[in-house]
Amino acid sequence: MSEVVTIEAAVKGTAGTSTARVARREGRVPGIVYGGDGQPMMITVEERALIRLMNKGGFFSHLWDLKVDGKSMRVVAQDLQVHPVSDKPLHIDFKRVRAGEKITVEVPVHFLNEEQSPGLKRGGMLNIVRHEVELVCDPDKIPDSVDFDLSGLQIGDSIHISATTLPSGVTPAITDRDFTVATIAAPTVVNEEAEAEADAAEARAAEAESEQE
Repeated sequence: MSEVVTIEAAVKGTAGTSTARVARREGRVPGIVYGGDGQPMMITVEERALIRLMNKGGFFSHLWDLKVDGKSMRVVAQDLQVHPVSDKPLHIDFKRVRAGEKITVEVPVHFLNEEQSPGLKRGGMLNIVRHEVELVCDPDKIPDSVDFDLSGLQIGDSIHISATTLPSGVTPAITDRDFTVATIAAPTVVNEEAEAEADAAEARAAEAESEQE
């Protein structure tokens, strides 16, 4: 099960850009808590604490213990807005959850035993189609990761969601197909794609030069 992370929050008096700017100048990030049985609540959290959690990974797959003015509530992070240049957090959305309630979360994908894949040993490339997988589960059963064993895989093999065993009560959000998570691609395929990208870049550069003339 994914760890429960704790973060302190304070109620933000009013909504609006002006109060959000004040919060950011004070080193805090504005946010909102919604869902469950309560009314939407405007909050702020300490920027440094939020950045530490962002850097740990699995940000959207954690169950959070949000402490607001001494009271705790279980939430999951639903959305995070960051600055396009600095990547500093600008706004965070939390959703209240209850035990027994089914929620959809994005869980990171991990690949194991790369050294035991004959295809990778022969120079094949691990082409990751999905870095995260959407799962439906109880908030208390969110897995840390979805693990796939690469042992024995050859060039041309595909890794589908059915190749992993999910914990009891945890199911993929996509249920209508056995979707692909990754493939073992041939080196020639990778090289051809790189050459095609290089050719396209040269063509664009030549076109730009001709327009300048």
